[in-house]
Amino acid sequence: MMKDKLWTRSFLAVAGGNFLLFFAFYLLLPVLPMYLMEQFGSNKATVGVILSSYTITALFVRPFAGYMVDTFPRKPLQLICYGVFTLFFGGYLLAGTLLLFAVIRAMHGLAFGMVTVSNSTVAIDVMPSSRRGEGIGYYGVSSNLAMAMGPTVSLYILDAFRNYDSIFLLSLFSCILGFFLVTTIKMPLKQRSVEIQPEKEHVSLDRFLLVKGVSGAISLCLLSFSYGVLSTYLAIYGKEEVGIDSGTGLYFMLMAFGLIFSRLTTGKYLNKGLIVNMITVGIVFLVIGYSVFIFLKSPVGYYFSAAVLGMGYGLICPSFQNLFINLATHSQRGTANSTFFTAWDLGLGLGVLIGGSIADMSDYTAAYTFALVLVVLGFFFFRHIAGPYFEKNKLR
Repeated sequence: MMKDKLWTRSFLAVAGGNFLLFFAFYLLLPVLPMYLMEQFGSNKATVGVILSSYTITALFVRPFAGYMVDTFPRKPLQLICYGVFTLFFGGYLLAGTLLLFAVIRAMHGLAFGMVTVSNSTVAIDVMPSSRRGEGIGYYGVSSNLAMAMGPTVSLYILDAFRNYDSIFLLSLFSCILGFFLVTTIKMPLKQRSVEIQPEKEHVSLDRFLLVKGVSGAISLCLLSFSYGVLSTYLAIYGKEEVGIDSGTGLYFMLMAFGLIFSRLTTGKYLNKGLIVNMITVGIVFLVIGYSVFIFLKSPVGYYFSAAVLGMGYGLICPSFQNLFINLATHSQRGTANSTFFTAWDLGLGLGVLIGGSIADMSDYTAAYTFALVLVVLGFFFFRHIAGPYFEKNKLR
């Protein structure tokens, strides 16, 4: 029996648009803490507050994004969100004060929250349901490739030219290219018919948050906290506490390779329904990776942890996304996606904010140790509460 076709022109376009979107995002991620400290003389706590505002505003808009994606025509909404997200990269070039930068960063988070939900929901619409586990994995690989390339490119530009504006311009150009790519997506006929005559539905809490996914969201939040600390303060931690001056780009590259490898091998198991198993294995990888990262302060431990953590996140992210989708009806697909991103962003934002405060009071080792404790708590919560609940209430 022939498999349904996954690699259509529309799927390639939405995955390519996702790559360029996240490439722009990851270009800025490792350099913004240094930019704020050098350009505006900000301390660690202030950097944490400003950078976490991006995630907090994204978190705020996620539930509304899910409702809008399920209510309005998805393709036009996706283009509007992508276009607005692109424009904000130009704002960084105009931010001459710390206050203006903070406002632009926070508003950019709103746009990020909308575009990631709308883009991922369109991706699920254009992939066959029989290959959704694989499709979500491959779609995620596009953002993982961006994770590998973005920080490497931006840190090379910074080391070679010490010019932040060129990094902002490259981010803007990347998103413009991505916008033109997603305009070529052709939605399935069944989706277009739904969009022309949408059903009237009663507005309830479950249209903004997947109520059945609350326990899964708590688990994911506990796990994404650690990634918020890791992704934001990695460069400073490597320099101050491990003695590695310019290893952030290589770290993200090794982590992305781990993510890609695990995503490419996870899809077939997700198609077989082994979601709980994949999440459990992924959390074990996170515990091992962060333990090595914290307690083996050497270049070997530093870079080894990157691959292990990449494999861990590569297992849990597509698995959790499938978990939420399998708990939702088809008309709640956008809501399921927004719940996934909301949980991820909540943990991420708290990681950036609380991690920066802990580092300011103590050091980054203390911040990462706290994150590891939450990962362990997340493991027990998932194994005893969220996992059994999913197995009992899943729809497919």
